[in-house]
Amino acid sequence: MIRKSEERQVTYKENVFQGEGGITIRNLLNGPEEMYGKGRAFAHNTLAPGSSLGFHVHQNEGEAYYILSGTGEFNDNGTIVTVAAGDVTFTGAGEGHALKNTGTEPLEFIALIIYE
Repeated sequence: MIRKSEERQVTYKENVFQGEGGITIRNLLNGPEEMYGKGRAFAHNTLAPGSSLGFHVHQNEGEAYYILSGTGEFNDNGTIVTVAAGDVTFTGAGEGHALKNTGTEPLEFIALIIYE
């Protein structure tokens, strides 16, 4: 399978998990059916400056972020850590996280949600 960039599903959502502003989501794979039932999301995401994903807990799944560009604050179960291009985060099942763009440029990252 090859999916050209113009064929990807792109959505914009505001106040995700009661966060601020919005996020652009570009699905790289379309849900469990394209992930052999092992996960539900594989996406290239963009948070504008000042935008955030609110704190949320994952149940029966984990989520990894690979930061492509920009800078932000990652809330790892209540511990705030600055993240930048090249950093990887992982939130396991039963754990929580949040992400805020604290820079002046868009914060771009790949998100992968896999089932426990």
